[in-house]
Amino acid sequence: MENQARRRRFLKQAGLLTANAVVGTTALNALAANGDKVQLPFENGGRELVAFPQKRPLILLTSRPPQLETPFSVFNEGILTPNDAFFVRYHWSGIPTSVDPQTYRLRVGGKVKTPLELSLAEIKTLATPVELVAVNQCSGNSRGFLDPRVNGGQLANGAMGNARWTGVPLKALLEKAGVQPGAVQVSFDGLDRPPLDNSPDFVKALDIDHALDGEVMVAWSMNGEDLPMLNGYPLRLVVPGHYGTYWVKHLSSIQVLDKQFDGFWMQSAYRIPDNAGANVEPGTAPAHTRPIGRFNVRSFITSLTEGASVPAGRETVVRGIAFDGGYGIAEVAFSADGGHTWTEATLGKDLGKYSFREWRAVLRPSRKGNYDLRVRAVNRIGQSQPMTALWNPPGYMRNVVETTRVKAV
Repeated sequence: MENQARRRRFLKQAGLLTANAVVGTTALNALAANGDKVQLPFENGGRELVAFPQKRPLILLTSRPPQLETPFSVFNEGILTPNDAFFVRYHWSGIPTSVDPQTYRLRVGGKVKTPLELSLAEIKTLATPVELVAVNQCSGNSRGFLDPRVNGGQLANGAMGNARWTGVPLKALLEKAGVQPGAVQVSFDGLDRPPLDNSPDFVKALDIDHALDGEVMVAWSMNGEDLPMLNGYPLRLVVPGHYGTYWVKHLSSIQVLDKQFDGFWMQSAYRIPDNAGANVEPGTAPAHTRPIGRFNVRSFITSLTEGASVPAGRETVVRGIAFDGGYGIAEVAFSADGGHTWTEATLGKDLGKYSFREWRAVLRPSRKGNYDLRVRAVNRIGQSQPMTALWNPPGYMRNVVETTRVKAV
């Protein structure tokens, strides 16, 4: 009876949310839908599936602040990740639960000729809207698989998503403000706040050339709808090919700087070993670090899960996805024997160099028994995935050749 009552409260809350979604009203009072749970494929991987407003039941990492992972089965539903299944990541609990689009303002200042204070309506008419299909991925996606384990959110492979973003180029905003000579970086702040005054506000920065490249976007829509509150309503920064730490949500302030931004979240956090593999020997610390940047190459099997059964003596079509940091996927190879031999997979429709790329291959198990399936992608500049996972202290940028073990029956 208690579960039924909780379910009724959730449905009532969801109905109210639908009526007010245009203003981003969200009550962050999460309710577990029927107490469902999931077991992630690593030690201590038991999680609840929890439904927050505007979201289907997602894998709960923390509720304050909300950290929600997409169940991996969602990535087999289609190339675009539905808004209600898109992962959620916050750093502090002081997040906005409602934003009035009539009074909301975005401020652009710092080393500019004309400081701006723009309404949502003014931003939407500032330039011709652009669309871009791009993956957003948490820096710690797949951290739970690292060996030895590291501190941080113990995520499986679901802290990523692919959406069609609509907005205006950041370049248009900066050009309207008039960037002055000597600009070095641009910083970005959102409406979320730390709970204590002495905690560092979540502010990120991009080099000025990156900010003006015409691809970085101030977006108000994903997959043809307003951003969900938990994904940044009313505006968020979209930084194609780069990890989600730069995709600032609830964007409220843009500042052009004449020096390198020295805030905590750039100078201390989200840094990786400063070498080609962004890795060190397990248990050691890097001598030098740099801010995390572009995605590396990743590929996954989505149509089969660990321990699945497939028919022996018959063909099974295996499907999956691949992506990288913006060079584009050139090829995907599939192995049914643990990486001893490989066959070329067939690539699906190309939605752009920042998007998931679908692929498919044929599995023909000639006998009954166990099969070790692997997938490896290569991008257009020859980057690929290692057979053995690399390691770094924060647990960032995992991109090993993934393995799915199945049984032919």
